[in-house]
Parts: sequence; structure tokens; C-alpha cells
Amino acid sequence: MQLMVKVFALLQILLVALFPAAHALRRDEFPPEFVFGASTSAYQVEGAANEDGRKPSIWDTFAHATYVNENVGDGDVACDHYHKYKEDVQLMADMGLEAYRFSISWSRLIPGIQPHVTLLHFDLPQTLEDEYEGWLSRRVVEDFTAYADVCFREFGDRVKHWTTVNEANAYAIFGYDVGISPPRRCSPSSLFNCSKGNSSTEPYLAAHHILLAHASAARMYRKKYQAMQHGIIGLNIISFGYLPKTNSTEDVRAAQRARDFNIGWFMDPITFGDYPDTMRKNAGSRLPSFTKKESNLIRNSIDFLGVNFYFSFYVKNNPGNLQNEDRDFIADIAMETERVRREDTAPDEVPITPDIFLGVLHTIKKAYGNIPIYIHENGQQTPHNSSLNDRSRVKFLQGYIGSLVDALRSGLNIKGYFVWSFMDAFELVGGFEISYGLYYIDMNDPNLRRQPKLSAEWYSNFLKGKPMDSKIKEIEKNVLSHDTQLHNAT
Repeated sequence: MQLMVKVFALLQILLVALFPAAHALRRDEFPPEFVFGASTSAYQVEGAANEDGRKPSIWDTFAHATYVNENVGDGDVACDHYHKYKEDVQLMADMGLEAYRFSISWSRLIPGIQPHVTLLHFDLPQTLEDEYEGWLSRRVVEDFTAYADVCFREFGDRVKHWTTVNEANAYAIFGYDVGISPPRRCSPSSLFNCSKGNSSTEPYLAAHHILLAHASAARMYRKKYQAMQHGIIGLNIISFGYLPKTNSTEDVRAAQRARDFNIGWFMDPITFGDYPDTMRKNAGSRLPSFTKKESNLIRNSIDFLGVNFYFSFYVKNNPGNLQNEDRDFIADIAMETERVRREDTAPDEVPITPDIFLGVLHTIKKAYGNIPIYIHENGQQTPHNSSLNDRSRVKFLQGYIGSLVDALRSGLNIKGYFVWSFMDAFELVGGFEISYGLYYIDMNDPNLRRQPKLSAEWYSNFLKGKPMDSKIKEIEKNVLSHDTQLHNAT
């Protein structure tokens, strides 16, 4: 017993050392209308893949394909959120979560806490991929708009925050350039083994149709539903921090090109009606053009911007990439990148860089105006079966949530923050091998019991306005007890 007391005392000292300002970060430092929540997506947590009329999506096909590492798994059962949603919503309520961001499965089409709904999270119905190659065809614009219409009509009385497409830029790059996500298309010369695709043209074409589909759905929502339902609609992109490798003019320009190809790819058309000049110059005729009517349709088609943020990169100019005759989207940027790492972060974790994060938000404001922004995803990666005592995740959350206090004080129009993810999920890259969840789920447990990690306790106490310094010992004791059970069971 005396040994345990010393252990807990040591842990308390460690936590205070790791999170010296934990007690100073308070919910009441944020405006009452600022919303704190957590995120998931349909395929990553729902399961019930073949129930109630659900049909396969391109993510089902991707996860079940023989070329995917067998250890990655699939979303057939996932966290069984489809059946356990009442239990999970109760956990959210007990935790003090103010909002929940999730996605509707287009291939299932199903519908408290404020819901923030994404219409498409990498899971286009497989039948549309088979019929006309999905986002490579303009036909998808009409089908997506019809799908959105059903969602607005059926759920709009309860949903006030709609996001059309999650990580629209990553969707086009990962799915159609490098082929590491559904629908796994890339050129034969790519590093990844795709059975079909063209990395030189398809990322641009897919993104073009995503923009048109988003704008079409947004126009329909505003014309048909917004006045009655009083909701708002936006688009989500993933943002990266891009820092010039040196202070040379060439590297500074390369970093700006990276921002143009990452954020400007979608935000320039939405703000100004056309793609950035740098993209037009480097991609040439491979970059589709908007008609005047399309340009007007896309311009000002968001009420807010959803931003996901994880990693940052040092950028070095590499004009040699432009000499490649059959170059892809990434080569068109004419750069080399090196991931930003921090000494206080383990190699398999996401570096904690709130300073770069704030820089990205200020860059968006400078380029596109002070538009309302929701941070839809931000979270720490750890090995799945590691520990409930996820101190690195607590440190991560404290750093980024703390930076939002500075963001608001500087005048940035940030409206909310969502932790990725509410519970351990089937990740796009890594499957069940890695974890971002506030709640741990043992995938070998037939009951898929949810167990709160230290980060869940920390976030809950923050949301409820409880002083963290007085809760540290109690939280650590509770988590250590569960940690013992975790390792005894695995």
C-alpha cells in the first residue's frame, strides 16, 4: 500500500510537470456559443455493414481487397456504433460533450447533443463507382445533390450544421493520385499498386466534380430548406502547416505553392470563382475549367469552413519535378517535403505544434477573409493496445485547446473544436492498429466495451468546468485500475 501511495504521488508530480497549465485552462475562457465536441464517421465506427438494406461503399471494397494488409481489418463490425448508439450517446452526455460530428452513410441512408453531420466521408456507394467511376463523372453531381436533398428533408429539422464532403482535398489526392484510400486509383508508375487510374489527371477531375457537387447541394439547401430549417452548410478540408526549409526566396515560394495546392485548390474557387494561378500554370490543361455559370455557383457556397489539422512539413523548392513529362498532382507542386517533428513527441505520435496550427488559421484569414471555421478533426495517434493512461493525448489536447484561446483573442472567427475521435475507430490509414479515441475499445471483446482513457476524463472535466489540479490524482488512480484490467485481458 505504501508503494502504491508513492506511485500515485509520483504520477501526480509527473502530470503537473507535463501539464503545468492544466488547471488554468477553463471552458469559461471561451464564448458560450463556442462548441466543443468529438468526431467519428460512419464506416469507421458503425459496423452492421450488411444490415437493414445497407449496400457496399467504395470503402468496403477497399478494406476487403486482397492487397490491403490483412492485419488492418475492415469496418464490417467496427465499434458496432449502429447497435450501441444509445449507450454511446449516454457516454457523450455523461462526459459533457456539447456536440458530436458524425457522417451519414450514403449507402445506408439513416439519421440531444448538437449534431454536426457530414454527408460524405470517403464512402461513396460502390454501385456509383461501378456504374460511372464515381467522382470522375459529372453524373455524380446530380446524384450527390439528390442524396443531399433526402438528408436535408428527413433530418434537417434536427441538424443545423451540414458538411457536404470531408477532407475534399485529401479525398482527391489519396484516392486518385497516390491510391492509399478509396477508390484506390493511381498511375501504374505510382509507389502504390493500383489496378487502374491516372495520377496526372484524375485528382484534378475528381476535385472539380466534388466542388460542383458541393456547390449544387449548397445551392439547393439554401433555396429549399435554409429559411425554414435555419441551418448552415459548409465544406471540410484537411490543412497542413507548410514551412519553408530555408529563408531563400525559392523555398518561401515553394511553401506558398504548397498552400495553393492544398487549401487554395478549394478555397480559391469558393472565394474568387477559379483555381489559383500557380495551379493553372503548373497543371496546365490537366486542370479543368469552370464555366461562368459554374464559377458563380461555387463562389460563396459555404457558410463555414471545416478544418482538420494534424501534421506539418518543411518545404524545399524542387523545380526538377516540373520536367517530368507525365507528372502527377504532387510533382506539379515542385517541392520536396520533410515532416516537422518535435523532440517532446514520440516518433509514432502526432507532433504537438499549436504554433503552426495558429499560423495556418491566420493564413486562411489573410487569404480568404475571416470566415467562420470549425476545427472538425484534431487528435493524437497512439498504438491501439497501449494504455488507457494516454498522457500524450492529454498534453496534445491541452496544447491545441489552449491555442484556441489565443486564436479568439486575436480575432479569428473560430466557432468550435472537435476531438478526433470520440472512440477508437477503423482508421483510413492503419485500420485498428492505431488509435485516436478518447474511449478505448478492445476489438477482441465480443461486447466491444467502451473504456474511458485519461484523455476522456480530462476532456470531461474541462467541459464541466472542474479544476483539473484537484482531479489529477483521482483520474490517474481510476485510469491505472482500468489499465491493469486492459493488460490482463490482452
